[in-house]
Amino acid sequence: MDLVTGLVPGGKENFNACLIIVDRFSKGVRCLPCHKEDTAMDASLIFLNNLISTSGVPNIIISDRDPKFTSEVWTKFYEMLGNKLASPQLTTHRQMV
Repeated sequence: MDLVTGLVPGGKENFNACLIIVDRFSKGVRCLPCHKEDTAMDASLIFLNNLISTSGVPNIIISDRDPKFTSEVWTKFYEMLGNKLASPQLTTHRQMV
């Protein structure tokens, strides 16, 4: 999971970013439109409404250490789902949660 920013605003809501989610098993990619200014809460709601509601709760999520994915909001979100947020790995650019 990662956030792509710097996109040309488009759509009715002028989205300027995209939350990218890749399923490592199926190699399926989901590009969920969002805004660069979205908060961690906004990102978790996009994730909930567009991924969990259709595919279920993933066992592992790999992301970079963007504050949007490591904030207290995501920590609480994973606790509610029964997952645990892993601490960032300092030797790599990505972390598993």
